[in-house]
Amino acid sequence: MAQVSIEAAASVMMPISTMRLATTADLATLLPLMRRYYRDDGLEFDESRASATLTRLLNEPQWGRVFLIEADGAAIGYVAICIGFSLELGGNDAFVDELFVLPEHRGRGHARRALEFVVAAARSWGITALHLEVDRDNLGAQHLYAQLGFEKRARYYLMTFQSE
Repeated sequence: MAQVSIEAAASVMMPISTMRLATTADLATLLPLMRRYYRDDGLEFDESRASATLTRLLNEPQWGRVFLIEADGAAIGYVAICIGFSLELGGNDAFVDELFVLPEHRGRGHARRALEFVVAAARSWGITALHLEVDRDNLGAQHLYAQLGFEKRARYYLMTFQSE
């Protein structure tokens, strides 16, 4: 009987995720994933607003990119990066605005690989700083983000004014 390495066994049990730049042709795939993310995070989901906003981001790459996270040829999540500018941080910065992996695919390294991909992509775009938000109670995500080099900016609170 042939021996199988732990790495080979792991790759059989846990499919490796790939990242693919989303286009407007992916709206029908992205919107249900967004709905799940918003539901899981306790956020209000307005499909027409989400569709319009997502369509704009997909059509205007100067504002950011959306990538589908795929495993075994199926979409299992997405990550949206939105670009801004910071005088303090020396140029273009960006937010990991949304990162979602379907619950049944969590714990397999998909989010880690997605963030590693996004960090590399942001560097290639000349992004000087990459930000993300994390729920104060989500210690697992905080641990992952810290492992990837994200640091808390303890001096600051994220505060938002929403015009609507």
